[in-house]
Amino acid sequence: MCGAVSGGPSLEGIDVAKETIIQGVVVKGGEPVSSGYARLLDEGGDFTAEVPLSATGQFRFFARPGTWTVRALVPGGTGEQKVLARQGEPVDARVEVGV
Repeated sequence: MCGAVSGGPSLEGIDVAKETIIQGVVVKGGEPVSSGYARLLDEGGDFTAEVPLSATGQFRFFARPGTWTVRALVPGGTGEQKVLARQGEPVDARVEVGV
């Protein structure tokens, strides 16, 4: 069993009602990936933002409502997950990386 919390980092201290949050975890073979990046792409596939993964494979973006793609870029592979983000409803994405 992996040590990552399901979904993204804790939302403690964040006014979720005022934010549009896309967060989650990147896994490979069911285990969290501790090195790499999560990239946020808009509806047209254009680069919007990128963050490093935490030691437990987690990431978080603050975005506008809409359809987004989270792309994981890690040593030895990539993965993508489309998400629909709404203000006040955090999205917990799980991005599976293939080889």
